Amino acid sequence: MTPKSIAAINELPEPQKREIYTRFIPPQLLDQFNISQSLEDARGQPLVKFKYREGSTDFVVELRHEFTAEDPLFYAHLTDTMNGQIHVLLYIVNDPHSERFDVDRMPDGRRTQFGLELRNLEAEKASMLAGLAPGQVRRGLRSLVHAVPTFEAFVESLGHSVFFIEPLFYHNAVIFERYGFAYLMGRRRMEALHRGFQIDGPLAQLLDGSTPFRIGSNANSIRGRSWAIHDGIADRPYSDVTMYKRVGESAGINTFPDSAW
Repeated sequence: MTPKSIAAINELPEPQKREIYTRFIPPQLLDQFNISQSLEDARGQPLVKFKYREGSTDFVVELRHEFTAEDPLFYAHLTDTMNGQIHVLLYIVNDPHSERFDVDRMPDGRRTQFGLELRNLEAEKASMLAGLAPGQVRRGLRSLVHAVPTFEAFVESLGHSVFFIEPLFYHNAVIFERYGFAYLMGRRRMEALHRGFQIDGPLAQLLDGSTPFRIGSNANSIRGRSWAIHDGIADRPYSDVTMYKRVGESAGINTFPDSAW
């Protein structure tokens, strides 16, 4: 029988685990970076790394475009919900050829957890000026158009019709809306943030230029709002937002109409 949860997959023999978890990697990434189906380079060195153990309810997959690459091309961390549904905790696709910004670490090497625990302000400012959003160490590949069908095929192969995802930042949630996701938690917060950034709204009033992340024009873009929220402009940090997607369906939610990146 096909396993229906990550916990069940993690009990399988190694070859079966790897075969199932490899399905989660968008095949378009393999084509774009000339990565073979063996997920090895020309010298036979592995380009993929899986992290899982028997008895656990989660797994991590990291794919590099080159064996020695500093950052993964593709990174995903998935877990089971309490009732065995699939929950994506973190999903990253980097452009490995783009400039790197050290928003994930302090000058002394301490990890920032993508700026959620500590902030490397100089690196964040440089990344913002380069067009990146909070938490991004490199420019993304804008690959959700391929990733969402891969998500859906993966969860459907496990016998599910829905999966969940946790946006770490405001901009993540707005982008997921565009690909048909709905809110399990956080929709009212998203709508309140949108109202706050309207002309004469309380958040718009705080875009006073007091930091590089709080300029007036930030109210008008997804990325700008996300930087301001990351900078602490709202009443509390961006958290407690969970979204879900039904396979083959679009929720049609749009909490930031007519938005620009």
